[in-house]
Amino acid sequence: MVINLTDQASARIQVMMKEESENVRLRFGVKGGGCSGLSYSIGFDEEINPELDHQEEVKGIPVVINSQDIPIVEGTTIDYKENMMGGGFTIDNPKAVYSCGCGSSFRTKEAAGTPGDC
Repeated sequence: MVINLTDQASARIQVMMKEESENVRLRFGVKGGGCSGLSYSIGFDEEINPELDHQEEVKGIPVVINSQDIPIVEGTTIDYKENMMGGGFTIDNPKAVYSCGCGSSFRTKEAAGTPGDC
């Protein structure tokens, strides 16, 4: 398994998936940007490229990850937390060696990305 989902994240994603189309999958990965160079990308997607995408099932949720992102996100845990201000997903990536002050971007030892504005 490339990524992990906590029980709270899995439950929230399943609720969100019910509001989407029947063939939707969770797509997780990274993109260049942010002041540290890389930002997480998480959302739903119906499209899969069998030549580029890795597919797995995590706690009953179909997950798609671009194969090029696997070395950067392998071992990542996605959680969902709620507080008085609302709720949101948190991402714990053991390969992230630096995160910016605002917490929206990161870099790893092997991947610096393309730093820009937060």
